[in-house]
Amino acid sequence: MAAIAKIPETSLWANRKCLLICAIVAIANMQYGLDSAAIGSLQAMPGFLVVFGYKDSTQATGYAIEGTFQRLIGSLLTLGAFLSSLVAGAFAHFFGRKTALWLACVLNAIACIIQISTTDKVAVYIGRLILGLANGFLVTFSNIYTAEAAPAHLRAVMVALFSEWVNIGSIVGSAVTNATKNRLDKASYQIPLGTLFIVPTFLAIGLSFVPESPRYLLYKGKTEAARESLKKLRGGSLSPEGFELEWVEMVKGIEEEKHAAKTIGPLDMFRGTELRRTLLCYGVIATQTGAGSWFIISYSTYFLIVAGLTVDDAFRFSVINTCLGFIGVNVGMYLMRHVMGRRTVLMTGAAAQGCAMLGMAVSATVAYGTISARNCLIAFTALYQFSYNAFVGDATYPTATELVSTRLRSWSVGSAISLGYFLAWLTGFCSPYFINPEDLNWGAKYAYIWAASNFCCLVFFYLCIPETKGRTLEEIDELFASRVSVRKFKSFKTSIVAEALKDVESRSPGAEKKLATTEHVDEA
Repeated sequence: MAAIAKIPETSLWANRKCLLICAIVAIANMQYGLDSAAIGSLQAMPGFLVVFGYKDSTQATGYAIEGTFQRLIGSLLTLGAFLSSLVAGAFAHFFGRKTALWLACVLNAIACIIQISTTDKVAVYIGRLILGLANGFLVTFSNIYTAEAAPAHLRAVMVALFSEWVNIGSIVGSAVTNATKNRLDKASYQIPLGTLFIVPTFLAIGLSFVPESPRYLLYKGKTEAARESLKKLRGGSLSPEGFELEWVEMVKGIEEEKHAAKTIGPLDMFRGTELRRTLLCYGVIATQTGAGSWFIISYSTYFLIVAGLTVDDAFRFSVINTCLGFIGVNVGMYLMRHVMGRRTVLMTGAAAQGCAMLGMAVSATVAYGTISARNCLIAFTALYQFSYNAFVGDATYPTATELVSTRLRSWSVGSAISLGYFLAWLTGFCSPYFINPEDLNWGAKYAYIWAASNFCCLVFFYLCIPETKGRTLEEIDELFASRVSVRKFKSFKTSIVAEALKDVESRSPGAEKKLATTEHVDEA
């Protein structure tokens, strides 16, 4: 055991100002939850089907929806998000995180107006595409901002606010659609779509009080503005020595990045040690789709009705599952903060989700069409919602955003999220073909595919993902630059904090003693 100096791990309450700022920015992700709940439920809502569907006496609602329209209203959203996430790196390089979020708020409002005011399918398609463009920026830049703004020991909790807001949005969306589901007029779907104005309104106001990312400002050469931004985020939670140590470490990390690479562009993601970081980021984001989450989130209500539940029962279970997901998010945040590392959380989630998917598929195989099979579907869907939100859903963004370097974070995370949206688009476009009675009509047997996918994700997490819990972003940069293996990541001793401390000590003698803590580390 040795006494070393490090940035103090202050409490969540001490960092309440930073937590509030990150929560304001993370509200951007609520839009995804609202939209997923609304669109997933609208497809089973008589009032919506009267306008955009066709009569079908064989269906429980008396109406059915065309497979093409069903695919496009889901897939165009993800296509738009794919496109905007793809250009996120270039946009952020010139305009920053806050400007991107403001632009997303404007696009969001435009998309909502189009969808609410039209009965034309083409106009709906346009509205969905624009909303997707907005959502891509909202998800990408809100997660990048919280990763860069949060202190190292609380980064998982603050970035995981993504899942918190997604589930709050899902609960609100499910509650609203549940209240309007029996209406047969246009208001039955216009009211749920109207909830999509909530996020751009609150976010646009909140951004007026949020500082720009200190790491972004520092990388752009705006040193004083970056220091002032860090003070707003962290100043009240640290001693002067602790604040100075964090600031100097950040400056040194950015300087070393600039020295190591003279250019910033998309091709740099695939050069040198950045290639490993980029591929890991891509892999982690891809496991969100690999877990089967887009299938469950987008089609759960419709899927339950096809399985034989009444409209009322399907909506009721949808709301219950959303609430279970919210509980799971908070359980996962606690586990990441106090119990497990990122890697363990991800592996636990992949195993639990795979078993839940396998349970759905097996029950549909051995007891198809029975009440027992239907009950198993309800139970395993609930278990999946809890498990996904507690583990993989909670840990993917904290892990992906910290695996990549500061200078390339907007490029790497943006393109990774773009890949995630492409995979989600592919899932959304193909899933109806598997579950729709007019096509393959697999029903819950479709979960066999997602069970296998989850077990593949488990292998990926075990072999490839390093443990980054408690590390500053600058320490993670050093670890990758030193080509540290997955097994040694957790215990490897970095030097950047010690170097930063020497600078602080030279300016403020005695700082080292005030910052000294006892910790076990392995030498290189």
